[in-house]
Amino acid sequence: RGDVGAGLNSPVRAPILPHHARWREAALRVGALLAQSYLDRLLAPPVLCDGAMGTELYARGAVSFDRCLDELNLLRPELVQEVHLDYIRAGAEVLEANTFGANRVRLAAHRLEDAVDEINRRGVAIAREAVRLTGQQVWVAGAVGPLGRPMAPLGPVSRRQARDAFREQTASLADAGADLIMLETFGDLEELAQAVESARESCSLPLVAQVTITEEGRTPRGDTPADIVRTLEALDVAVIGLNCSVGPQTILQVVREMASLSRTPLSALPNAGFPSYVGGRFAYLSSPDYMAEYARSMVEAGVVMVGGCCGTTPLHVERMRDAIRQVSPPKVRGRPRRPAVAARPAAREPAAVPPTALQQKLGRGFAVTVEVAPPRGFDTSQTLASLAQLRSGGLVDAVNVPDSPMARGRLSALVMATLVQSRLGIETVLHLATRHRNLVALHSELLGAYALGVRNVFVVMGDMPGIGDYPDATAVSDITTSGLIRLMDSFNHGVDLAGRPLEQSTAFHIGCALNMAAVDQDRELRVLERKVKAGAHFLLTQPVYNPELVESWRRRLGEFPIPVLMGVLPLRSLRHAEFLHNEVPGIVVPDEAMARLREAGDRASEVGIAITKELLQAVHSQVAGVYLIPPAGRYDPLVEVLEWLRSEVVPPSLGAGQG
Repeated sequence: RGDVGAGLNSPVRAPILPHHARWREAALRVGALLAQSYLDRLLAPPVLCDGAMGTELYARGAVSFDRCLDELNLLRPELVQEVHLDYIRAGAEVLEANTFGANRVRLAAHRLEDAVDEINRRGVAIAREAVRLTGQQVWVAGAVGPLGRPMAPLGPVSRRQARDAFREQTASLADAGADLIMLETFGDLEELAQAVESARESCSLPLVAQVTITEEGRTPRGDTPADIVRTLEALDVAVIGLNCSVGPQTILQVVREMASLSRTPLSALPNAGFPSYVGGRFAYLSSPDYMAEYARSMVEAGVVMVGGCCGTTPLHVERMRDAIRQVSPPKVRGRPRRPAVAARPAAREPAAVPPTALQQKLGRGFAVTVEVAPPRGFDTSQTLASLAQLRSGGLVDAVNVPDSPMARGRLSALVMATLVQSRLGIETVLHLATRHRNLVALHSELLGAYALGVRNVFVVMGDMPGIGDYPDATAVSDITTSGLIRLMDSFNHGVDLAGRPLEQSTAFHIGCALNMAAVDQDRELRVLERKVKAGAHFLLTQPVYNPELVESWRRRLGEFPIPVLMGVLPLRSLRHAEFLHNEVPGIVVPDEAMARLREAGDRASEVGIAITKELLQAVHSQVAGVYLIPPAGRYDPLVEVLEWLRSEVVPPSLGAGQG
């Protein structure tokens, strides 16, 4: 950027340089060129970076992997400095501060969100002190990793929250005296773009932008090497490259492809192979000599910054130093071509299979579903017997199977749904909670459900694990409900979220929640719009007791965008009503209903049935169906309601209740 005197802080954009000047431009942008004495060294790349910090701290017994490694800047600074010193002695010219996860979002998981500035400043200071103690010319890079939670629309982190978190961290790193910012291990190019823009707003340091790839040579989101180059070069950073996740062999293959496309200097910091768990520790199997051989090949392919990530040690770095010492950068072979837009696998049309029975009923009639909670044990005979009485006479069209309600340990919802369909011939609606499984488990659970013939799936966040049988259990936040809906919609088109093709397309009938009694109805509407846009097919509400709620939503929306199954839970007593109204989010019991239950005394359950019938009579023409929940797990009240509903309001159609 500009002339040498202006250095890296000049706002003037440099023109496209002739190739004899490419390495000089790389030198000006790679490091913190704050002194003329660095120029001679940088005009002859490669630059050697350090190796792993996290796995080194772990190997030295500092902390377990489920603890916050960044906090060691405050708790064990001498140990962090010891790692830095060993890397300097091994020949590293760039040290990454121990700040990879020191952003507000990640630190919040350890209740350290208020220590962002302190942890990042201390991280840089520890590295700076290591440099001072050795007297070597070494640059300190502020390490910045992804937020650890997906960005919208798949995850809960908005773009504004992401930018604020990255801006806060990079400002602290720059103020503490970092020479450059290393943005690394990003699997989402959009999140990396947010990090780059935030860093630019907070400081004027050189930026290195690195993504992580899978064994297939793509990012976890499916971006090809050409996608990576095109996206990162548009960000106009100093260096672009790869780090982490895979070993040197795959990194080298992708780097070679990137080098044929890129005008920007490249970096490569692979893992020391894949880890294995040996003797209570994670072990990385790539030897120092093996890593060194590939480091040489990477430099010969055009890499300007080389080093290591997880599993690499000071010994690995020392051997890499020796291997690249005599390697010269490749001769320029003419102007590189611009990367072409790589074609993603084309999404397929949804599977040509008939719609589910529930799907058909919602489209042409009034559907009736009933909830059955899986048992606390593994004996399902009593539960199936209770459902059998509802099946006779075609009283129900489908059975809802909740997923660990109230976060209590129960039989698998998928197992229960499969048993209901196979033994009773009643179609089910599987509830699938995002809080109980990470994204890999959700992916597998969905494919398993489809293989077992369970196609109606209701997506829900699920109850917080801490309120159930295991208070110490943790919630998972890999994906939001709209993100899971998007995943299922992708499955229906034959691809996963990364655009990778599935062996076959699915044909899920996707449901999502609508809280008609939400305090903030504007927010509920925005969430609803995201879910519908993601691919939801039907709505399922919390229990409703006021027909005016349904009417108010219809007025607000004009028409419901997709069919609605309205939740109904017959009240069995005043105490029951007070509990629902005061302790269960999303449920409002009107004062009039409370008064009727109070006056009824011992006959409160009869009044509860009467309130249910009045509600259904008032709203059945406005919704596509009803989702009945048995009070206290008792089906007798539901039988009365169902028989009345079928005889007086919505007679069953042919085939009702058949799966």
